[in-house]
Amino acid sequence: MSDYKKDIDAVATLREKHGAAWDAINPEYAARMRMQNRFKTGLDIARYTAKIMREDMARYDADSSQYTQSLGCWHGFIGQQKMISIKKHFNSTDRKYLYLSGWMVAALRSEFGPLPDQSMHEKTSVSSLIEELYTFLRQADAREMGGLFRELDAAREAGDNAKEAEIQNKLDNFQTHIVPIIADIDAGFGNEEATYLLAKQMIEAGACCIQIENQVSDEKQCGHQDGKVTVPHADFLAKVRAVRYAFLELGVDDGVIVARTDSLGAGLTKQIAVTNEPGDLGDLYNAFLDGDVVEGADDIDNGDVVVKANGKLLKPKRLPSGLFQFKPGTGEDRCVLDCITALQNGADLLWIETEKPHIGQIGGMVSRIREVIPNAKLVYNNSPSFNWTLNFRQQVFDAWSEAGKDVSAYNRDNLMSVEYDDSELAQEADRRIQSFQADASREAGIFHHLITLPTYHTAALSTDNLAKEYFGEAGMLGYVAGVQRQEIRQGIACVKHQNMAGSDIGDDHKEYFSGDAALKASGKDNTMNQF
Repeated sequence: MSDYKKDIDAVATLREKHGAAWDAINPEYAARMRMQNRFKTGLDIARYTAKIMREDMARYDADSSQYTQSLGCWHGFIGQQKMISIKKHFNSTDRKYLYLSGWMVAALRSEFGPLPDQSMHEKTSVSSLIEELYTFLRQADAREMGGLFRELDAAREAGDNAKEAEIQNKLDNFQTHIVPIIADIDAGFGNEEATYLLAKQMIEAGACCIQIENQVSDEKQCGHQDGKVTVPHADFLAKVRAVRYAFLELGVDDGVIVARTDSLGAGLTKQIAVTNEPGDLGDLYNAFLDGDVVEGADDIDNGDVVVKANGKLLKPKRLPSGLFQFKPGTGEDRCVLDCITALQNGADLLWIETEKPHIGQIGGMVSRIREVIPNAKLVYNNSPSFNWTLNFRQQVFDAWSEAGKDVSAYNRDNLMSVEYDDSELAQEADRRIQSFQADASREAGIFHHLITLPTYHTAALSTDNLAKEYFGEAGMLGYVAGVQRQEIRQGIACVKHQNMAGSDIGDDHKEYFSGDAALKASGKDNTMNQF
């Protein structure tokens, strides 16, 4: 017996128990509403999606071709439409997640208006977006099931037993739109207690995976901007533990923590690490500080700080801002140490923020990490901050030059030029871009590939195209040909925008509640019937 039929029987038993007062309650209608609202709380979602993510991590460990993917979201509708599209095109949401970008929260959802990615936005807007995303995904479940219920009723009315069985099978094996969200908590929006409190809100909203970075919270910068400042390992690990405690307190025992290091592009630290003995984490952190060896008191000026590192007295270079500088060229070594330390202290996945998409660079660091942690895995930002076209054309140019191939027809400094778009070099670069995720997952330990800001850019691009046409000579045809006709041709569900917003669900409920007296919106005069 399916869960659907079990629910019908359970409500029927309950109705019988309550006697005549419940005679108007239809057990099947109640069962449908239960089925359309499978996930009652955000914690239900967090526990469900954490299990999915853990299983996916195990699958990747066994087979690196089983990597996962996601796209960044800044609104519940965007996340909903992605999952509807994925189900439409691939008939499965397997290994497809959503990403919540702190950058897009800052740029698009702050009450201050557009802000840079510097943790200046309201911290509660992060958990609010998680809740919003899952609200829209749950509505997508309800909408799709509502359509199946109507098909089921039609099959029964027509006496089509085969069709009824087919629809029943679809309901019994319904695949939810609810998928894991990797949620960006920036640098924790404060100290470890502030991190814990915000992590709790995010988990209660449904987050099974929280990504946290090792920058200073009040000096936080976008990972692809200058001026990044990191914290000593002890400070970062306290926040990792804070997130773990939040998961455990709320009963999400297999919640996932992504530890992000910005050390590759961060040349500064706000503080010198506490160290108790040579070779401890504090000592290793301080060993990267740039400075001058102190031979005597005459080498120390007023206000100078002196530390003992590598058995010598060192006067770290301090900038007018009060920040201390790392030795140039130590970024990769610091990244490797950050990653090993994070995995040894409770993190599950790594995020190494790089300045370019280069498999050799990423793989080199991962290889060193895996000497200590053999199953180390990465979440990688396939960032729109990279000029993918230029980067990969230059990579091909350099590889061909090194191999002795003639590249005299190309100007390396001008490879972005449209004149090269149909060239052999450009075609090879595009081939490498196309296979980047599979190649990087195989060769560089990347479990999850995401694009942080795709819909920020697609919204701008599509709006520009529509504005150019609609306000230009095309007029209304600019909308009809460029938008509506394409929705119809491509089977985009939103062409029936009233249905997408829930009008049919509302009609169903009105019928449940009022019977024949229900005033429904989906009658013959509804213009949605034109589609």
